Amino acid sequence: MIRFKPLHLSHLALAIISSSALAQSYEINLSQLQQDEASIIASAPEGLQLVKDSIKTLDNKTVEAIQINAANNPDNVKRVERLVNQAAWNEVFPERNAQYTYLNFLKAIGKYPAFCGTYSDGRNSDAICRKSLATMFAHFTQETGGHNPHSSNPEWQQGLYYLREVGWEEGTSGGYGICDPSLWQAQAYPCGKFADGSYKSYFGRGSKQLSYNYNYGPFSQSIYGNVDILLNEPELVADTWLNLASAVFFYLYPQPPKPSMLHVIDGTWQPNERDAANGLVPGFGVTTQIINGGVECGGSSEHLQSQNRINYYRHFAEYLGVPIADNEVLGCASMKQFDDGGAGALNI
Repeated sequence: MIRFKPLHLSHLALAIISSSALAQSYEINLSQLQQDEASIIASAPEGLQLVKDSIKTLDNKTVEAIQINAANNPDNVKRVERLVNQAAWNEVFPERNAQYTYLNFLKAIGKYPAFCGTYSDGRNSDAICRKSLATMFAHFTQETGGHNPHSSNPEWQQGLYYLREVGWEEGTSGGYGICDPSLWQAQAYPCGKFADGSYKSYFGRGSKQLSYNYNYGPFSQSIYGNVDILLNEPELVADTWLNLASAVFFYLYPQPPKPSMLHVIDGTWQPNERDAANGLVPGFGVTTQIINGGVECGGSSEHLQSQNRINYYRHFAEYLGVPIADNEVLGCASMKQFDDGGAGALNI
């Protein structure tokens, strides 16, 4: 279950304006915001530009035109098709909900060019893509897998079984929403309402079980450039290609003081002394800390959920040809939380 508060650059500024300045009838041009943002990035550490580059999106018209094996598919989609074709998708996710189609997967990848994108600095783009896929597949198998010991398929092949959080259905009101208009979450990300005036629910939907209005709003901004669309139509996170795009979104977006999972996997994030003192080192284990560290990490032994993720990762890594170094830290039992002294604590 994802319950994080992701960041945005100008998106965050726009949210602040909508909740405060506009209420006081101030007017700020978007061009001025963009100019201010460019100035901040130019005078800041390199990390800010790297974040901005990693969260770029493709326009939805181009995304909707993506088709399986189409010659004009974006380059990152073609890379993924080469590494995980439709037959492989069917093989590793035989118990998936019918809404998790291979085409939806390709569109989700296409929306975010940095996922399985091309590196021009000597890093191996295919190797990073394989490791990214193995990492992401392992995590959403933990989040949405059937976890059925009686299935004819091993647990690592039971991913994407759940489309919606168990016990919830569309039409149920008042779930996982911070909707009180006096609170900043509701001001920045106002909850949608049913015809009877009750608030819509933001329970877990899709491959990463996106939850809460303050996550649906930023995801909506990322997809549509408008926070309101998914707040008013949260069912789209389950019933369209957004059910897989939510996983890619989460993989790419840092949550300072945490880095993004992409920047862990591709080597952009390098721990500083504070991170090292907290046991935060590159490897699969720190991606679990990013996702659910407060529950699964920091104990005296590996948490069951974290161990599940490790097991799934090993299987997906083997399937995708991802080497696992003997010294790669796969668990997070010894890791403390990220804090403001770490390398991922960008002031965004």
